[in-house]
Amino acid sequence: MEVLIRGNKTTITDAMREYVKEKLSKLDKYTLDDDIKATVLVKIRNYTQKVEVTIPLKTLILRAEEESEDFYSAVDLVISKLERQIRKNKTKLKKKEKTGIKEFNIDDIIDLSDEDDVEIKRKKIEIKPMNLEEAILQMELLGHNFYMYKDSELKKIALVYKRRDGGYGVIEGE
Repeated sequence: MEVLIRGNKTTITDAMREYVKEKLSKLDKYTLDDDIKATVLVKIRNYTQKVEVTIPLKTLILRAEEESEDFYSAVDLVISKLERQIRKNKTKLKKKEKTGIKEFNIDDIIDLSDEDDVEIKRKKIEIKPMNLEEAILQMELLGHNFYMYKDSELKKIALVYKRRDGGYGVIEGE
C-alpha cells in the first residue's frame, strides 16, 4: 500500500510518517491489490490534531477521521475505524467478489453480524416545496441534523444538513 501523508499547519516528521505507515500496513492483510494508495491528512486545530485517512478502492471508498490531543492516539483510532468499516462491509465485499472484482481477502475479515445487530428504521415523509431558508427553519424547529425538501426554485429534491463547523450544507438531487 502506498501512503501519501501531508500536513495542514504542521510538519510531518519521519517518526510520524513511519508510525502511520506501520499502522496502515495492518490493513494490508485485508487487501489483495498492491497498488492501493492511502491519503493521510494531518491538521492542527487549537490543541487537537485531526487525522483523516482516505483509501479509494475500485468498489468503495474507505474514509475515516479522528481528532485527539495526541497524534499517535488519533492515528490508532482512525485505523480501528477503518478496520471496522471493512468488517462491516464484509457481505458487500463478498457480493463484489462473486462478480469478479477482488480487492479484499475475505477470509481474513471477521464477521460482525452478531456484534452489530442494527435495526433499520424506515420513515415516509411528504416532501414539500420550499426555499433553503424555510428548510433550515424546519430543520431547526424539528431539532434534526438534516432535512429533506423540494427546492421551489430548482424544482429538485435537496437535503440540507448541519456541518460540524456550525454551518450548513446542501445536497441536491439531479
